[in-house]
Amino acid sequence: MKQKKVRFFINFSFKGTNYHGWQSQPNVNSIQDEMERAMSILLDEQIKLIASGRTDSGVHAHKMIAHFDAKFHSNLNSDFVYKLNQFLPEDISINSIRRVKDDAHARFDALSRTYEYFINSKKTPFGNEFHYNLDQSLDIKAMKEATKLLIQYDNFECFSKSRTDVKTFICNISFADWTLIENGYKFTITANRFLRNMVRAIVGTILDIGLKKKFLDDLVKIIENKDRSLAGFSVPAKGLFLKEIEYPKNIYL
Repeated sequence: MKQKKVRFFINFSFKGTNYHGWQSQPNVNSIQDEMERAMSILLDEQIKLIASGRTDSGVHAHKMIAHFDAKFHSNLNSDFVYKLNQFLPEDISINSIRRVKDDAHARFDALSRTYEYFINSKKTPFGNEFHYNLDQSLDIKAMKEATKLLIQYDNFECFSKSRTDVKTFICNISFADWTLIENGYKFTITANRFLRNMVRAIVGTILDIGLKKKFLDDLVKIIENKDRSLAGFSVPAKGLFLKEIEYPKNIYL
């Protein structure tokens, strides 16, 4: 008799520097490939991971969630997490594995996702793979005003990667703000979903406002014209972190 499979959520972190993003692709190294390979060997069955979303090449994650189906294993606990972490490269770490309802979906059940982007305002030889160096003076007040404008809109085609195959450009941003941190700035944004390259394009456009290359009226025109060519540059992936993903509590068993 064939053993019924059950569903799990796996919570993990990664440094994206050495990977071509989360998703498996031909002839390149991905986080998905590394994790599926390790889990399939340790569980002695083929494991397929479905993540909460895609991250571009070089983007990092403090918290990413993926679901997978497997035969019920009583050893899918902290001991298994420890073994899996020993098996995986140093730049991928597993935080936890939890049983969920059989129809729970890491992508479609997510209520919100939060990203952070880090900018360093002075040169440093340390940690350059985790922030964008920009040693020019920024108008932080104007940048904060720009984030308030973002929340008034829901169509962000202007910040989407061109030639994308998404069915809708509608995203509901619930929070966006800039904060001063040691040696620089941090941009935080939360939404129900994000388009490909959206956060990096938003940061680049608001940086243009902080540098007085663009103004608040320009941001309104950019969003309402839905034209990516009018928006600012896309900042480097290395400063971007997926920080948090929220799910309904009732999907966990």
